[in-house]
Amino acid sequence: MKACKNCHLLTNKNICPICGIPTSSHWKGYLIIVDPKESRIADKLNLKAKGKYALKVR
Repeated sequence: MKACKNCHLLTNKNICPICGIPTSSHWKGYLIIVDPKESRIADKLNLKAKGKYALKVR
């Protein structure tokens, strides 16, 4: 898996489907957002869509 350098979305693609920015294979931490409207973590990290995210991307 690769992570977007901007929004941290985890994907198998070389370009993020949300941002259109190149992804990186250098990431750490794994976060799954199921309900972004009710999640305090999603609010703190400014995540608006449900999905799988990396906590740190280089």
